[in-house]
Amino acid sequence: MAVNSNLKSEQVSPRSTLIVVAAVQFLAPFMMSAVGVALPTIGRFYNASAVSLGLVEMVYVLALALFLLPMGRIADIYGRKKIFITGVALFALATALLPFAKTIEMFIYLRFLQGAGASLNISTSIAILSAVVPKERRGRAMGIIVACVYLGLSAGPTMAGMVIAYLGWQWIFFCAVPVALVALCLTILFLKGEWREAAGASFDYVGTLIYMASLFCLVVGVSHLKDLHGATLLAVLGCAGLVGFAFFEYHQASPIMDMRLIVRNRVLAFSNLATWINYAASFGLTFFFSLYLQVVKGMSPQTTGLLLIIQPGIQAILSPLAGVMADKYSSAKIATTGMIICSIGLALAAFINSSAGPLFVVLVLSIMGVGFALFASPNMTIIMGSVEPRHYGIASSLVATMRTIGMLSAMTIVTLLLSVFMGQAEVGTTTIPEYIQTMHTGFIVFAFLSTLGIACSMVRGTDS
Repeated sequence: MAVNSNLKSEQVSPRSTLIVVAAVQFLAPFMMSAVGVALPTIGRFYNASAVSLGLVEMVYVLALALFLLPMGRIADIYGRKKIFITGVALFALATALLPFAKTIEMFIYLRFLQGAGASLNISTSIAILSAVVPKERRGRAMGIIVACVYLGLSAGPTMAGMVIAYLGWQWIFFCAVPVALVALCLTILFLKGEWREAAGASFDYVGTLIYMASLFCLVVGVSHLKDLHGATLLAVLGCAGLVGFAFFEYHQASPIMDMRLIVRNRVLAFSNLATWINYAASFGLTFFFSLYLQVVKGMSPQTTGLLLIIQPGIQAILSPLAGVMADKYSSAKIATTGMIICSIGLALAAFINSSAGPLFVVLVLSIMGVGFALFASPNMTIIMGSVEPRHYGIASSLVATMRTIGMLSAMTIVTLLLSVFMGQAEVGTTTIPEYIQTMHTGFIVFAFLSTLGIACSMVRGTDS
């Protein structure tokens, strides 16, 4: 680890660093899950279509996917702490502006800005933590961080339901701003030192342009296949561009994605692939269930939030335990077991219809909570343990990118299915059959993806 010249890595407190990273890691999922529960209310406020509501979630994740790799590399060159602090400030600014959006289009633009701020934090936090925490305690630290992520996911639906019922959806953002400002103060006060292992290296502007343009074309093309002329061409160009990006990066001396490291490291490669698939298969669950419980079952936002807290609540409780287990036993076996359990949960979700009771939803959420907890922190421990310290920045931004592209893939699938089965129609009592068909198809696709993730998790090997 490279820090300021007057500060040794041993002087950086692992506990203080863990507190700072945990506080910031809480914010992004908190805002994501809170807005997910508020989508029907926001949709009625703006008279937005189902596709527009899907975009509210998708653009947030799109911004994460677009900026994670470039920001991870910029942080290695100019300093992770600088990027980290900038990200917290940008996130706070966008969060403060969102309640004042006049149209759904402006709301979507600000969500993109909010996601961009979150990307700066996510691309640097795990690398900073891995550089400070000793390897023998890293699994426990990762478990705590993952638990904070799920605490954010848990608090989001609960708080959103109460805020919508008593104050209005705008207060979801008003309440989040102080949390972001506290996180900014904690970062400035407690995160000492600087990390820039690639100081003086050149930045890959061409590779960055290829990556961002290709990913944008792919997402826009796939999510608008039915309603945008030339969408198919955009999707094809996006796929071709990403393949070209991989070849281009392989021959770069200072790439934003070190393809040579990935190709030569089977554990790193398949662990990241498993990350992408697992998030692609599971992230759409909350979106579907949020609308299902409120529109199909007629539940209030508050009750919906209390039910949706089950999965992230279980994950928050079990993730530290899974992290401790990863320090003692085979991380790969634990992570693979988690993926198997997630596949079972998604397969069960495919049987939910308009007559299914809330208890069935609770069962699916509970199974997914156990499976995800067993997968997430052991898998992160595997990834960070598979590379040398000088590659922590690359590994951190890579796994964050795979996680984010997985979430983006899930929302792209959701948006595509909504477009195919519902078009521009709103999700309401008159379109329940069409929505049920959309949700049923989505869970079948997600269950199939999850089985592919099991194979990837097994192929990487059984050693931690």
